[in-house]
Amino acid sequence: ELPPSEFMQVADSTWLVLSVVSNGREPSGSQATGVTKIARSVIAPLAEHHVSVLMLSTYQTDFILVRERDLPVVIHTLAGEFDIYKEESGECVPVTCDDVSNGFLKPKPAASPTLHPVQSPQTRFCVLTVAPDTLPAIATMLIDVLFYSHSPPREAGADSQDLDSITFFAFSLIEGYISIVMDAETQKRFPSDLLLTSSTGELWRMVRIGGQPLGFDECGIVAQIAEPLAAADISAYYISTFNFDHALVPEEGIAEVIQLLQQRQESGR
Repeated sequence: ELPPSEFMQVADSTWLVLSVVSNGREPSGSQATGVTKIARSVIAPLAEHHVSVLMLSTYQTDFILVRERDLPVVIHTLAGEFDIYKEESGECVPVTCDDVSNGFLKPKPAASPTLHPVQSPQTRFCVLTVAPDTLPAIATMLIDVLFYSHSPPREAGADSQDLDSITFFAFSLIEGYISIVMDAETQKRFPSDLLLTSSTGELWRMVRIGGQPLGFDECGIVAQIAEPLAAADISAYYISTFNFDHALVPEEGIAEVIQLLQQRQESGR
């Protein structure tokens, strides 16, 4: 519905949203377990079948976006492990492979994916939610943070492994549930009694993937990060954006994460 604009870039593909639920029910009342929990069952198999994905982790759950044209491959890939449903008129209807079998081709074996540079800023982040009825109370602050108060981040070379800080603020409103990722300093601007987080109130550090905009044609980028973290049982939120990918990991585990990813890079050279 947005009017054409010279200031707006739009990716060519149309994307569909997948979410993994347990026993047919979303874990809407608990904090997300992270992309590493679905790395082996969803992310890795899709990468092996040449499917490019965008990931959006929220406070409540994880969403996987796939291109509409890849849906037949996605369903054939995941049908062996998951019961797959589609939403029609508000109802969940089972999907079978026969529904989307036209034109399905068995993929060729995938080559080893390119390993992209990773950068770890020193910024500490919070993963939060707010009750929808309290949103008006922080609306003015949200608008200010989103559009007015951020200063440009310090530029870093493509080979740099550390940044002093990074400007990052993510807000999502999905089916009535609000999820926010913000740095710890920005959190201090908001009323603490309105921002809800886990009982531990833990802080997160970020790994940014990509020395330049990644595009959408390459597959396996999420798997490159999620698989080694899953093997080490390290939780992570993962947020794909138009230009870069971002993984948020618990602050106390950032050194181990950087070491794991650097080892993965070195082994791929």
